[in-house]
Amino acid sequence: MKKVAVIMGSDSDLPVVSKATETLAAFGVEYEAHVYSAHRTPAEAKAFAENAAANGFGVIIAAAGKAAHLAGALAASTVLPVIGIPVKSSTLDGLDALLSTVQMPSGIPVATMAIDGAVNAALLAVQILAVTEPALAEKLIAKRETDKRAILEKDAKLNA
Repeated sequence: MKKVAVIMGSDSDLPVVSKATETLAAFGVEYEAHVYSAHRTPAEAKAFAENAAANGFGVIIAAAGKAAHLAGALAASTVLPVIGIPVKSSTLDGLDALLSTVQMPSGIPVATMAIDGAVNAALLAVQILAVTEPALAEKLIAKRETDKRAILEKDAKLNA
């Protein structure tokens, strides 16, 4: 099975990113987490992205705040799917990161999650891998059924 790369622009993004790694682990998906900055370590970020497919990765998740060019910088150097997580920072409540991540030029797509949307980033990565991994698809179906039951239980409790 392909691995997922989880790249953050700073270790200060770890509280958000940890929700993605926990979700990947819950599905039994192997991942590697790294800190690479689009601005402070551009050569290292580019080299990682260029070699990601050859190194067994199937998806890259990139989390960054403020200028948030990390997802786009990685996407420019690979044809693997890149999922961006805009991280809320102390300024602009993450809107700057959201716009920097979602407003990619034509030809370099980045699937962009909600601000701090690490769980959905991981779930989308699992869905991408599940295209060729039926066992992952079954786990996703089971999770959705569990989530459905939890909502219906809350509804029943509310109406009891």
